[in-house]
Amino acid sequence: MKIGVGLFGNNGGHQIHGELVNHPYAAIVATAAMDRSLLTPEQQSDTDIRHYDSLEELLKDERVQVVSLCSPRRANQANEAIMCMRQGRHVYAEKPCAMHEAELDQLLQVVSETGCLFREMAGTGFQQPYLAIRNLVQSGVIGEVVQVFAQKSYPYHDARPQDEAIDGGLIGQNGIHAIRFVEHVACVRIEEIHAMETKLGNPSEHGGLHMAASMMMRLTNGGVASIVANYLNAKGFGSWGNEHLRIFGTKGFIEVVDGGARTRLIVGETDLGPIDTSAPEESYWDMFIQTLLGKAEMPVTLEEELHCTRMAIRAKKSAQAHTH
Repeated sequence: MKIGVGLFGNNGGHQIHGELVNHPYAAIVATAAMDRSLLTPEQQSDTDIRHYDSLEELLKDERVQVVSLCSPRRANQANEAIMCMRQGRHVYAEKPCAMHEAELDQLLQVVSETGCLFREMAGTGFQQPYLAIRNLVQSGVIGEVVQVFAQKSYPYHDARPQDEAIDGGLIGQNGIHAIRFVEHVACVRIEEIHAMETKLGNPSEHGGLHMAASMMMRLTNGGVASIVANYLNAKGFGSWGNEHLRIFGTKGFIEVVDGGARTRLIVGETDLGPIDTSAPEESYWDMFIQTLLGKAEMPVTLEEELHCTRMAIRAKKSAQAHTH
């Protein structure tokens, strides 16, 4: 018997329906507040999948064991995750899973109280080429990490919410990926973070969407990091995301640029060229399900995973303090 999955919402078009096509361990049994046209034709015609209007209705379906949350309003998602867990459901949540630190603390408390498995969709650092870079950093080949530069750039489109409560805003929705580059790929924890952001370039004159943010960090090992995040990736770039990551260590540096297209490893006086990214990657969703089944363990603890979200929340708070 496969684990029954309920999908709630598809804010930003995100959901895990594509990963549930012929999945060996899990299957969609219900949806709620979701655009069904996103489902595959086979999923749309599957009479075993029931469709509801609300999360409350979905939770009445006893076949639902895991709820995947892409809540229509991200500001509500932490409370919705807590509601799911208090009713005995495991939760897999789109980022940001919470928009305030108190909500993160409450999520962790409810996980402890209920024993439910909770995870954010935080697989950024475990996809190639970032997984290969993570492994190289952990091997010590570039020595101790001293400085990290990360960039996350998406294109602007008219459907981007002007209200940050809908998708979490630039830092929470976009910049969090770069924060994960620092903590999950460069493998150094952020101790202190500051940010500034701007609405300059927003086509909506009175809109609330921030278009660019800069973040500066001190790391727990004494190193430093900086992040560029924006909605300024022009279509001519050729791919949706324009990501850069450069990790400078005491023995060398490693980089991936142009949205993951090019990598390079330098150690001492030797240019080792592109890194090997051929090793298979495992989706974060698959790791979540296999952990639930006792077949595997997540690559980072829940506290380590949510520390990135915590830093995004603090960065946003810092940016708000710098707003004139």
